[in-house]
Amino acid sequence: MKNKLFYLIIIILVCNVLFPYQAYCQGKLEGRLSLSGAFALYPMAVKWAEEFKKLNPDVKIDISAGGAGKGMTDVLNNMVDLGMVSRDINPEEAKKGAFGFAVTKDAVVAVISDQNPALKEILATGLTEEAGTDIWITGKDKTWGQAFHSKSQTPMHIYTRSDACGAAEVWAKYFGKKQEDLLGSGVFGDPGLALAVKKDPIGIGYNNIGYAYDFNTKKQIQGIRVVPIDLNKNGKIDPEEDFYSSMNDLIDAIAKGKYPSPPARDLYFVTHGKPSNKLVIEFLKWVLADGQKFVNETGYINLSNDIIQKGLKNLN
Repeated sequence: MKNKLFYLIIIILVCNVLFPYQAYCQGKLEGRLSLSGAFALYPMAVKWAEEFKKLNPDVKIDISAGGAGKGMTDVLNNMVDLGMVSRDINPEEAKKGAFGFAVTKDAVVAVISDQNPALKEILATGLTEEAGTDIWITGKDKTWGQAFHSKSQTPMHIYTRSDACGAAEVWAKYFGKKQEDLLGSGVFGDPGLALAVKKDPIGIGYNNIGYAYDFNTKKQIQGIRVVPIDLNKNGKIDPEEDFYSSMNDLIDAIAKGKYPSPPARDLYFVTHGKPSNKLVIEFLKWVLADGQKFVNETGYINLSNDIIQKGLKNLN
């Protein structure tokens, strides 16, 4: 009896030390969680679900991507437990009960085909905020030469997102506008937009970094090149602005504040009202605590400790 009690105490201590926020350490969590929404958050949510289910084999987690707008609509209509949203919650959504938890960070980047005839010049010149405005907002820049200050008269094919999504919202916000202000041929979803640009040598669009880089190699996806931002607007990409060759370099730059915000942004899990379901609460606690160790390897950026603590406090 004494030996059993001793081992029980050891198990409890180990759980409390290694998993301070995890009720599932007691092996009592079961049930089903459902998530839908932002393509930006989908790969990270899948990774978290895989790791959480290893610890809780009796928990089932269903995840579907369809854009941040769908995630917000689904959660507010009680169709899912968690909406995946890649933008800030607006006041109208908050009035309807949207309750957000920042869970990680990423960014949106401009992308072009690696078959672009002026690829070398574009990557050396970079995209300024003003040029982006004249591409996606005013429509003033219609050729590659106009946008990137060269003699090229080649027309530019502009792409944007057709679905209500955080990527488009935050990209427009970089230019002081909203998604509905963006010009271009509408394409559904991050994968669709990346494919459209990849197949069009004179196309330009924007993607979440998870769809511009390969998670395994950390290099830019074959067929796509990320367009660097000319932050100091001197007409060239200086060494301190050149951090796009690998996902890890870009993530490090975002974490250090070298990449502008927007288009860098927080990503959210959203509930309808403050969560009361035990499984939802424990999953969110785990994501904000032990789940953060999977963030960098999946191509995302860790939150500050202050934001994490704020989220955990809202779960108590």
